[in-house]
Amino acid sequence: MQATESLEFVERVIGAEPHYSVIWLHGLGADGYDFEPLVPELNLPAEKSIRFIFPHAPRQPVTINGGMVMRAWYDITGTEMIRQEDDAGIRRSAAAIRDLIKNENARGIATGNIILAGFSQGGAIALHTGLRFPESLAGILALSTYLPLSARLEPEAHAANQSTPIFMAHGLYDPVIPIILAESSRTKLQQAGYSVEWHSYPMPHAVSPDEIGDISQWFRQRLGK
Repeated sequence: MQATESLEFVERVIGAEPHYSVIWLHGLGADGYDFEPLVPELNLPAEKSIRFIFPHAPRQPVTINGGMVMRAWYDITGTEMIRQEDDAGIRRSAAAIRDLIKNENARGIATGNIILAGFSQGGAIALHTGLRFPESLAGILALSTYLPLSARLEPEAHAANQSTPIFMAHGLYDPVIPIILAESSRTKLQQAGYSVEWHSYPMPHAVSPDEIGDISQWFRQRLGK
């Protein structure tokens, strides 16, 4: 277990001396260990030398779950997630992820060699943070998620990541975040001039083997250019 001032995280390294980093954020109620087992399934070559960072979200009460305390990147008040968004919570988590990026910079990884990735709530934070970050990232991976605070994207987005490749994927039968919400987020991004690679799979709120294969291919394109 390692930590910045803001977050604890789990670390997994492919290769010897990492040249690239992937900061991967889990979903609501999970933790950094949730996606760690996915690393070998991506079947990435050791010469890529990638450090995977899986941070733990802070524990906090979540309104939609009766105020139960769990790991969450921000509060969710109801099933219509974009109607009443936790602006302060989203921005607080984004600041913590910026700290993780700076920590990777301090460890010798250039921002242009860092991918922000996330599933569900974590994907929302990856999109929010990445599009506003003042230095160009290698890519943004957004799985089973949506674009939070979308009305604030245009005035807050940073030009540094206008051309950053975005991978979005969603389950056709997702009961947690309906695919129509993800599709509307994709459209919003495309209308704003972002390059979005879109995938959908016959699955619920999950990750499928076909999706893992597509993620692996995308990582190979983004890392080691």
